[in-house]
Amino acid sequence: MRTALALLLALAAAPAEAQTLRFGVGAQVTSADPHYHNIGPNNAYSGMVYDRLIEMSSKGRPEPMLARSWTSVKPGVWELKLQPNVRFHDGAAFTAEDVAFTFKRIPMVVNSPGSFSTYLQGITSAEVVDALTVRIHTDGPSPLLPVNLTQVPIIGRGGEGKGSEEYNAGRAANGTGPFRQIDYIFGNRADLARNEAYWGAKPHWARVDYRFITNPTGRTAAMLAGDIDIIDQVPTSDMARLKGDARVRLSEIDSLRLMYIALDRSRTGPTPFITDNDGKPLDKNPLNDIRVRQALDLAIDRTAIVARVMEGVAAGTRQMMPEGAYGWVPDLPVGKGDPALARKLLAEAGFPSGFAITLHGPNDRYPNDARLAQAVGQMWTRIGVKTAVEVSPYASFATRASKQDFSAFVVSWGSSTGEPSAGLRSVLATYNRETGMGSVNRFRYSNPEFDRGLAAAVMELDDAKRERMLQDVTRLAMNDIAMIPTHLQRNVWAMRPGLVHEARVDERSLAQDVRPAP
Repeated sequence: MRTALALLLALAAAPAEAQTLRFGVGAQVTSADPHYHNIGPNNAYSGMVYDRLIEMSSKGRPEPMLARSWTSVKPGVWELKLQPNVRFHDGAAFTAEDVAFTFKRIPMVVNSPGSFSTYLQGITSAEVVDALTVRIHTDGPSPLLPVNLTQVPIIGRGGEGKGSEEYNAGRAANGTGPFRQIDYIFGNRADLARNEAYWGAKPHWARVDYRFITNPTGRTAAMLAGDIDIIDQVPTSDMARLKGDARVRLSEIDSLRLMYIALDRSRTGPTPFITDNDGKPLDKNPLNDIRVRQALDLAIDRTAIVARVMEGVAAGTRQMMPEGAYGWVPDLPVGKGDPALARKLLAEAGFPSGFAITLHGPNDRYPNDARLAQAVGQMWTRIGVKTAVEVSPYASFATRASKQDFSAFVVSWGSSTGEPSAGLRSVLATYNRETGMGSVNRFRYSNPEFDRGLAAAVMELDDAKRERMLQDVTRLAMNDIAMIPTHLQRNVWAMRPGLVHEARVDERSLAQDVRPAP
């Protein structure tokens, strides 16, 4: 018995470098191309294979990465000094030419359902000064350029002409990150190996088995059974039980991920999933009437959603940022649902008996996403908007949402930059493929006054004044019911006791954030 115990202890104390980390994540990585789809799971995955010029810390603050410094040399020009002695996985040296190539490639990615161009807003050119110096020119003052660059994975210029399929197959997967891509299997898993020549702090793990386990029950069961070492998106229904389980260690932090309901504004005529109560399509899209949007917003009881749907692991909201964060608007309270006022507004809008609508959403992307859709559907039905709910796997849902197939749908935005401008630009600005504005504005909200205010805010150099301007445009959009926010998530990971994990506000599940417990 003592011999067996000694062997187990010896194995537990074995060097971490010889171990494989088995990471179970709750959302699929839809592409291994780091520039194909600007969504959380893909960005987390790319954060293990590719570096960014500037990195966000786990608490949401910019830190040097491939750029060791950045300086605004004059309005409209930022100079970045790059790290020396950095090499890509294929051995090629990293230089300023790779930065320029990355910026050139991003707008050219074919069929991107969520372009990274939103983070290159205002950039007119990337000037290669020398191998380790790049000057980024913008069309005016660009105080937010450093935080925007925290979201842009850098690839090597050797990838010129290579498309997303070649990244998925591994032929083009060539970063400077702490891990190399060995295999990527859509809908299943990815296998990574430590980059032994990594220029920064080497991760603890020789290999990473990164599995996509979208079923919440299955994810928790795999961790408890010892098949997985760590999981993210811990089901809210399991929280109380896991907190008292000696086999489990939890890692938690409040997040910057907002859940919201998008309402079709792309059509003035009939919208595909709204009819009268007899099933006849309406001549006009009722969602263009602010009274209808206000009614749908007032129907929602956010306190009940937090308590019953999210089981307390969330915070109700009517805006993008959490309380106390940069850009949070104090005079946009969560408030309470008001079904009586909602019915009155519907009647004033010409719908005294309501109408019928289908609410779409994913069922495998966010904690309790399908349950959220069902809860909202019930709340809308109570005010006379008879609501059917249809949910589907995120990959197919996102494709349809990007084509404006839906009339109303549940979706999300994570403010990875730690401030609201990126989300406001991506989600609510008028869609413009050429400029990257509204890159994930899948419901085509458009408000010229909002666009003008946002454009002015992101060019304001004074931090305090810029915050007030961002608060103003947020207030404008939320009072216009540009979308219907419901809650901000709390990020929770669960792992075996022998591990320590650094929780991140941006919810990214990175193997380099996990290490053996001391």
